[in-house]
Amino acid sequence: MNFALAFFLILFFALSVPVAVSIGLASVFSIHFFSNLPLLVVPQKMFTGLDSFPLMAVPFFILAGVIMTHGGISERLVDFVKALIGGIQGGLASSCVLTCMVFAAISGSSVATTFAIGSILIPAMVKHGYPTPMAAAIQASSAELGVIIPPSVPLILYAVSTETSITKLFMAGLVPGVTVALGLVLMVQIWCRIKGYGRNDGDSRVPLPQATYRAFGALLMPIIIIGGIYGGIFTPTEAAAVSVVYALVLSVFWYREIRLSELPALFRQAAKSSGAVMFIIAAASLFSFLISLSGLPDAVGAWSKETFSSYITFLLGINVLLFFVGMFIETSAAILVLAPILTPVAMSFGIDPVHFGVVIAVNLALGMFTPPLGVNLFAAAQVADMPVQKMFTSLAWPILVVVSVLLLITYTPALSIGVANLLM
Repeated sequence: MNFALAFFLILFFALSVPVAVSIGLASVFSIHFFSNLPLLVVPQKMFTGLDSFPLMAVPFFILAGVIMTHGGISERLVDFVKALIGGIQGGLASSCVLTCMVFAAISGSSVATTFAIGSILIPAMVKHGYPTPMAAAIQASSAELGVIIPPSVPLILYAVSTETSITKLFMAGLVPGVTVALGLVLMVQIWCRIKGYGRNDGDSRVPLPQATYRAFGALLMPIIIIGGIYGGIFTPTEAAAVSVVYALVLSVFWYREIRLSELPALFRQAAKSSGAVMFIIAAASLFSFLISLSGLPDAVGAWSKETFSSYITFLLGINVLLFFVGMFIETSAAILVLAPILTPVAMSFGIDPVHFGVVIAVNLALGMFTPPLGVNLFAAAQVADMPVQKMFTSLAWPILVVVSVLLLITYTPALSIGVANLLM
């Protein structure tokens, strides 16, 4: 069964079949030709995989991100951060990182962050003398904060697939996300001073009081959402629904950037994105069931015990594996397929599943802007109107910084579970 699952999955990937369809077909073919299970298992397990209250947070956060992207929230956040730190050399590039961090805290999506923030800041950086590949690389690497800073859709998927507390995962992801952001800010500051970029970043800034007033409603959003979760006022799923309502009120009635007649189109866009994610979840649930039935997690656990002498070498091996997986496989699919296999093994080494979930999320977030198939690269290249290959040389420093922070997070559990335990 294991060989059949792997063979069909690799075959369909090689034929460029979409990820969700590849996972589903590999499962169906393996059941039909290499097991005694009835095909009735297919709809049963796919439905069971979606029959989860916490998963309702996914379409809500996707819808909130779509509304915020079109509702003027990203523009006001950019103006506020530029007014705050844009006057220093490299301030515009640093603003890109910090705005992505704030926007990520209310959208939960790296691709949405790339389009929403990049459409404003990539042209602005180019106008201020930054090379286009550098501007696009900074945006692509900063947008990965969208899957680390809570609320994070990948963390929700990890929680559902491993039966881990979503609230605790959200708390555990906060400090690692901020640490990645600070590492990127330090990198762009050094980069700009070495290369001499960003000396005129203070031009055309909005005064801070005016920018604060315009962005006040947007700045309240992460406080309401994250504060509500951490304060025990509502669950992450309820927070997702609250974020949609707040984004609608903000965009339609306060900022008036979205007309009521435009809402059906936005709902359709969010429904398409949600449907794609949910299809991946359903297919991966069936795939995970077959993997568990075949005894692969136990086999991997036994192999890991023989191969790795301690949790230190195990985590290093996992980071190398996930680094290459993230280059080629979509983040949601990678989590849903690998998390049920790897988490029990990690726990056998004494690794907290919450900490392990953060390590997986940060590592796969890195894959979002590493060649050749990082989704943020293609989104940033589209915004910058340039071939994605031109960005590759400018990605070396961001990749090195995030890898360094990843190792720090991996071997310093206090940055994740320490904070989560303190807040809980």
